[in-house]
Amino acid sequence: MSHDMSENLPEAHGASHGTDVATHGDPFADPGLPAHEPRRTDIDERAAKRAERQVSLLFVVSMLATVGFIASYASIDADKIVYIFPLGHVSALNFALGMTLGVALFCIGAGAVHWARTLMSDHELPAERHPIEADDDVRNDVIEQFKTGAAESAFGRRKMIRNTLIGSMALVPLSGVVLLRDLGPLPEKKLLHTGWVEATANKPIKLVNMNTDQPMKPEDIIQGSLTFAKPEGLEESAEDFQQKIAKDALMLIRIAPEDIKDTKSRDKGFEGILAYSKICTHVGCPISLYEQQTHHALCPCHQSTFDLADGARVIFGPAGHPLPQLKITTDEQGFLVATGDFDEPVGPSYWERPR
Repeated sequence: MSHDMSENLPEAHGASHGTDVATHGDPFADPGLPAHEPRRTDIDERAAKRAERQVSLLFVVSMLATVGFIASYASIDADKIVYIFPLGHVSALNFALGMTLGVALFCIGAGAVHWARTLMSDHELPAERHPIEADDDVRNDVIEQFKTGAAESAFGRRKMIRNTLIGSMALVPLSGVVLLRDLGPLPEKKLLHTGWVEATANKPIKLVNMNTDQPMKPEDIIQGSLTFAKPEGLEESAEDFQQKIAKDALMLIRIAPEDIKDTKSRDKGFEGILAYSKICTHVGCPISLYEQQTHHALCPCHQSTFDLADGARVIFGPAGHPLPQLKITTDEQGFLVATGDFDEPVGPSYWERPR
C-alpha cells in the first residue's frame, strides 16, 4: 500500500507568513518574523514517534554511561596504563572516567536539543521589553506562558521522554558523589601498619641500606652518622615501591647509650642504634637532616625538629607527635633485624588514628 506523502508537505498545511514591514528608506527597520513552516514531526505522527524514541535512546545511553563511570571508578586500578591509538600510553582509569562522563553529559545535551528541535513548539513569539519590576498582569502572563510552554513541550504527554530524562538527570550527579571517595582513605586499617608488620620474633625482617641495597650489621652504623634503610625484599623496581616506601622508610642513628635520655627508646634500639620512621609527622615529608652534636633531626619542609635522643619528641615546628620508633635487634648472622611494626602509625595525623 503506497502512502502519498504530498499531503504532509508544508505547502499542503498553509505555511504562515511573517509580518510584512516596510523597509524602504530605513536600513534599520524591523524585518519581522520569518515565515513559519511546519516540521515533519508536526504533520507526521510516525516521525514524531521516531523522534521520541531517538531522544529517549540518548537519555538511556546517558544513564548507561553514568553506570559505566561508577563501574570504572570501582574496578580499574589507578596505576594501570594502556595504549590507545592515537593518544599513546594513558591512564586506563582517567580515560574510562573521561569517556563515560563525557558521553553521559553529551547525551543529555544532545537529547534535549533534539527534543527541542523536533517535538517542542517552534513558533516564535515576540515580546515587548518591560520594566524590571513586573506588575500583576506581567506575572500572570508569565505563568500562563509557562503553562503554555509546558503543554507545547509535550512533557506530560511524551512519557517515554519524560521518564528517561528524569532517569538520566538523576544518575549523572552520582558521578560527582562517587568522586568524593578521593577526599581521603576509607576508614580501614591501611594507615595503621607498614610493611614491617610482617616481622615477628621467629621470622624477623632484615634492615637493608637504601644506598647499597645490602643488609647491615651494627658495625656498619658509625656513631654520629645518619643511615637510611628499608625492609629486605622491597625492590625499587616493584610497581608499588613508592607506596610502600612512603611508610616503610627508616633512618638509623647511633648514639652513645649514656646519651639516650628516654629509657623506652634505648630498650627498642640495639647498642645505641635507634631506628625511627623517616616520615615527618606533620605532612609526611621525608626527614633528611641530622645534627650530630645535639642529636636533632630536622624536616626540610616546615622545620619540625625532633630530639632523637629523647624518643624523637617534637622540640620545634608544627609536627603533632614524635617520630614512631621501630624495635630492632640482630639475628643469628649478626644482621640488624626488626621483630615487629612501629609502635604507632607513621606519618601525619588522620581521623582514624588511635592517638
